[in-house]
Amino acid sequence: MLSSTKQVYFSDYAFNVWENVYEPAEDSFLFAENLDVQAGERVLDVGTGCGILGILAAKKASAVVAVDVNPYAVRCAKENADLHNVRSKMAFVYCNLFKPLREAEKFDVILFNAPYLPADESEAESWIGRAWAGGASGRRVIEHFISEAPKHLKRAGRVLLMQSTLANVDETVRRFAKCGMNARVVAERALPFFETIILFEARFR
Repeated sequence: MLSSTKQVYFSDYAFNVWENVYEPAEDSFLFAENLDVQAGERVLDVGTGCGILGILAAKKASAVVAVDVNPYAVRCAKENADLHNVRSKMAFVYCNLFKPLREAEKFDVILFNAPYLPADESEAESWIGRAWAGGASGRRVIEHFISEAPKHLKRAGRVLLMQSTLANVDETVRRFAKCGMNARVVAERALPFFETIILFEARFR
C-alpha cells in the first residue's frame, strides 16, 4: 500500500484509494447503494477506479471484469479485491472503455460511473481529471460508451450508468433509444449548485 493512500468507507467495507486514483464520492456511493447484481451474473465494471463497484458486485456475481484507462486505478483495484477476498472472481484490464473486448464477449450487467462534468479538454490530461472531465458538454465519454455498450450486453441484460444533469440527461435517453434500449432513472440525488446526479438503468426493448 502506498504511503499516500487514503481509506474510504462504504457500509462495512473499507477501500484503499491511491494517489492518482479517483476517490469515491457522492456519485460512487449513490451507485453502490443501488447496485443491482444477482447471484451468478457476469459483470463488466467500466472505469473501476479503486474497484468499489466491481468488488461489491463480485460478492454476488460469478465473475467481474474491471477495466480502467488509469494504470494506477487498475493496480489499486487489484489490491482492494485482495483485501475483500474476491480477487479470484475478478479480472482487471488496463484499457479505454471496451477496446480490448471481443464483440462476442457479453455481460449480464455493465456498470459505468462516467466522466460527466463539463470541462475544458485540458482537465482530462491528469489521471484524476480523466475520471470526471467529460469535455465541453460533459458527454464526450458518455456518448462513446452508449454506442458501444449494447454490443457487449446480453439480450436480457442491463446497463447502469451514472451521470449528472449538467450533461443533458434527455440526450442520454435519446442515445439509448437509438440503440434499441429503454432508459429509466433508478436513483438520483441533488447536489449543491443546481446539479443532480442520476443513475440510469437501460435495457433492450
